[in-house]
Amino acid sequence: MNQNQEPVDILISKIFANISSLKSAYIRLQAAHTPYDPDKIQSADKLVIAELKNLSELKRSYRENNPKPVFVSPQDSHLATEIQEQQNLLKTYEVMVKKFQSELQTKDSEILQLQQQIEESNQKRVRLEKKLKLSGLPAKDSQDSGDDSGFFSMDLTPYLFTTAVEAAYSAVHDFSKPLINMMKAAGWDLDAAANSIEPTVVYAKRVHKKYAFESHICQRMFSGFQEENFSVKSDNHTVTKDGFFHQFLALRAIDPLDILGQNPDSIFGKFCRSKYLVVVHPKMEASFYGNLDQRNYVMGGGHPRTPFYQAFLKLAKSIWLLHRLANAFDPKVKIFQVKSGSEFSEVYMESVVKNVVLDDSNQDLKVGLMVMPGFWIGGSVIQSQVYISGMKCAE
Repeated sequence: MNQNQEPVDILISKIFANISSLKSAYIRLQAAHTPYDPDKIQSADKLVIAELKNLSELKRSYRENNPKPVFVSPQDSHLATEIQEQQNLLKTYEVMVKKFQSELQTKDSEILQLQQQIEESNQKRVRLEKKLKLSGLPAKDSQDSGDDSGFFSMDLTPYLFTTAVEAAYSAVHDFSKPLINMMKAAGWDLDAAANSIEPTVVYAKRVHKKYAFESHICQRMFSGFQEENFSVKSDNHTVTKDGFFHQFLALRAIDPLDILGQNPDSIFGKFCRSKYLVVVHPKMEASFYGNLDQRNYVMGGGHPRTPFYQAFLKLAKSIWLLHRLANAFDPKVKIFQVKSGSEFSEVYMESVVKNVVLDDSNQDLKVGLMVMPGFWIGGSVIQSQVYISGMKCAE
C-alpha cells in the first residue's frame, strides 16, 4: 500500500457521503414544491448549494494532492472513473439547481403580483365605502364580520335575484305571523278582516285565510316598486346600476336597526317609515297598543325599537334589497301583478297551495289573491304566487 492510499480511501468515502447528502437535499427541494412552500424551498436550496460547494472542494483537494501520474494503476483508473461519474452527477445537479432557482424567482414574482392585486382590492374597497357613506348608506364592516371576501365575490345573476325574491316572500310570511297574532290578541274577527281584503275569494280551508293578510302586506310593500326611487322622495342624484348593486351588497348583511341608527333619515329610513304607515292601519295599531304613540313616533322621523317594529324592519329590508337588485340589472327587472279574478296561468303563476287537485270540474281556475308578485328578468319569468279561489286540495 502506498503512502497516498489512505487519504484516497478517505476521499472516496467523503465523496459518497457528500453525494448521499446532496441527494437528500435535492429530494427536500422537490418536496417543497408540492405544495409550493417558499420558505422550505429556500431552506432546501441552501442545503443543495452547500453540498455542491463541499463536493467542489473535494474535487479541488484531490487535484492538488494527486497530480496526474505517469503510470496509471488499475486502482487509479477505478478512482478516476468514480470521480468522472461524480463530476457528471455534479453537472446534472447544477443544472437542476439552476432550474429550481429560476422557478423560485418566477414564484416570487407571482407572489409580488398577488400582493399588489390585494392592495389594489383594498384600495377599491376603501373608495367604495367612502362613496356609500357619502350616499347615506353604511359600508360593510369587514373587521366585525371577519371576512370581506363576499363583498366583492357575489355575481349579479338571475339566480341571485331569484334567491332574493324567495327571501322577500319568506319575510312577508314571517311578518304576517306577529301581525295576525296581535290581531287575535286585540280581539279582531279574522274571518271578517280577511273578507274585507278580498270578499270574493272562496277558501278551501279556513286556515288559508292567512294568505289574505300576506296579500295585503305585499300589495302595499311592493307599491311603487317599478320606480327608481321606490316612491320615496330623495334629493340624491340618480343612482347608477353599479351603485344599486353596491347598495345591495353593503346592506344585505347588516341589521336594519344598525342601518337606521347611523342615518335614520336616509332614503332607506324614509322607505321604512312610509311603508309602515300604509301596511299598519291606524285603527289596527290603536287596537294593538291602545294609543297611537308608536305611529306618531314613526311619523316624526323615529324608528322605535319595539319587537313589532323590528319585525317590520326585517320585512322592509328584504323588499328594499330586492328593489336595489332589480335596478342593478340591464335591462332592469320588471315586476308584474295579477288581479283577482284573472284566469290562472301555469306559465306566469304558481299556486301557494301545493296540493291542488285538478279535474274536469275545475279547469277554469281563477285567481282569488295575488300573494306575491312575479318578475320578468331578461327573457325569463319568476312566477307570481297566487291563491286559487274555489279550488280543491288534497288532504
